[in-house]
Amino acid sequence: MRAKSGSKGIRKWRRRGYYSERRLCKNLQALGFEAVRIPVSNPSLSPLPDVIARKDRDVYAFEVKNAKFYAYFPRKEIIKLFQYLEKFVPLPEDSLHAVLVAHLGKKWIFKELSWDDYKEDEIEKESINKRQHGNWKPKNETLPDTRQDL
Repeated sequence: MRAKSGSKGIRKWRRRGYYSERRLCKNLQALGFEAVRIPVSNPSLSPLPDVIARKDRDVYAFEVKNAKFYAYFPRKEIIKLFQYLEKFVPLPEDSLHAVLVAHLGKKWIFKELSWDDYKEDEIEKESINKRQHGNWKPKNETLPDTRQDL
């Protein structure tokens, strides 16, 4: 019996992540981005982000977490964002963006990561909680109030 209730909990947890990734794609598309969800990114050892988006010459790799109050991003997942951009997107670094996304209830928080930190091997695990503010906003775009659903 325990295994069944545990597996239901895992399925529910995965559904929440799936919902947030899909919602992020739709919201980015509404802002004029081309955005797609990568369905196998979670358990994969390959350097794949959860969502990839593009607008003009800028490409974004998003790692998305859905939680109530606190989202945790392990160092390994953050490194994978940069590796994906580095290996598969032949553009200059100023056009490549690694962004962490915490979907906390109705609040979305975006945190763009630094290429300098990645190159100097100073990437650490990251966490985002509901009281924080993000530092990412698409170029030449005004995002809706972050307290609402993006």
